[in-house]
Amino acid sequence: MVMNGRWKRGMDGRCVPIYLYQYAVPDSSGTWEGRRGRKRFYFPFALTLVFALLFALPLSAEPLLCGIDRLEATGCRELSGLKVGLITNVAGVNRTGEPDYAVMLRSGVRLKFLMAPEHGFAADIEAGKKVASTVVADSLPVFSLYGASRKPDVRLLKTIDILVFDLQDVGTRCYTYISTMNNAMGASEEAGIPFMVLDRPNPIAPLQSGGFMVKPGYNSFVGAVPVPFIHSMTVGEIALFLKETRYKKLDLRVIPMQGYQRDRFADDYPDFRFSTPSPNIRSVSTAILYPATVFLEATTVSEGRGTDAPFMQFGAPFIKSSELALAMKEFHLAGVVFDTLSFRPLSGKFRGEQCHGLKLAVTDRNIFNPFRTAVSILLALQRFYPGQIGLDKGGVFFDKLAGTPLFREMLRKQMPFEAIMEESERQVEQFNRTNPAKRLYP
Repeated sequence: MVMNGRWKRGMDGRCVPIYLYQYAVPDSSGTWEGRRGRKRFYFPFALTLVFALLFALPLSAEPLLCGIDRLEATGCRELSGLKVGLITNVAGVNRTGEPDYAVMLRSGVRLKFLMAPEHGFAADIEAGKKVASTVVADSLPVFSLYGASRKPDVRLLKTIDILVFDLQDVGTRCYTYISTMNNAMGASEEAGIPFMVLDRPNPIAPLQSGGFMVKPGYNSFVGAVPVPFIHSMTVGEIALFLKETRYKKLDLRVIPMQGYQRDRFADDYPDFRFSTPSPNIRSVSTAILYPATVFLEATTVSEGRGTDAPFMQFGAPFIKSSELALAMKEFHLAGVVFDTLSFRPLSGKFRGEQCHGLKLAVTDRNIFNPFRTAVSILLALQRFYPGQIGLDKGGVFFDKLAGTPLFREMLRKQMPFEAIMEESERQVEQFNRTNPAKRLYP
């Protein structure tokens, strides 16, 4: 194929070739002979094909710019002259991979300290383990928000002019970074300082909202924000929701993204870096499966921690993989398949023991429903191993993850699958009716 060099202006104003391709075949000399027998170009076929593909692509696709990128584009003008505190970790980077705190320092921001959530600034500490304070860039202190306290010290906040939040969330309520944001918003309101959110993509935004809502009295650090379990919102949108419902006096400032679309997964953006925000969320693919398997944390079944595929596989020594795989087929789940496997976790539950279970593979993200998958897995496990999975023993934690005891009670009673789904959908629909989402993006 070769390109004709004639161009015209299209209806959309772009210059396009009149004839994008002409087909030709090489002659014995290695040159390209057109259909009419004329010598064309000497370009190798592969190079010509590359050119053709380039011209076939859209000429101008708006790049994704996160809040930190848009802040950087102004030279951090919004923070000029202010004493600043920043809640972040190693996943808080700009589009070139430069840390957000480095961007601010390079732009002349008076950055006084950082604060780090669960998993620590390096995002390498296992879930639930306390995080100590540390130092980065030789002298910049990093105060822990997952140590003796999970709320910023109001006295410390009174030494700065604004607190900035830049953490990569994963789109599931029990992931504690939005709980950290909730606490920080409350502390900022109490300290009388503005709170700024540098927005980032919800990596699983296209997935259907689902799960149970947080019942009054069942709030916890894995259920601090009253949004659906799979919420489909960005941290900027959740901050706006929290201001309206809890922190009305807070001076909230959100730096929205540019080029973000709610119907795209984070790894659909070619110019977006999804940096690992915690030890076991290593990819967008993991984040998609996380809400389907995270409830297993409150059972005796391994959710894959200590393996090369955490949250993408699960198992236990007492599970019979083949019978469980057959049971999963009865649910006719769309967009996901299950394969039998065995593994030995290097850490976590059943460390060093042979576990048998299933590995999940999403075959179609557009129709995959994580919560339906979670319900299916838990119903099957409770059916086959009611005395072994420890649903009652871990009941307090399970209810915190779910936000309500109702989910566990329905599983224990082996309620019909559709009855569980109907109740969760009813709760999500009620939330949507009574709390119109603060949509920042299409």
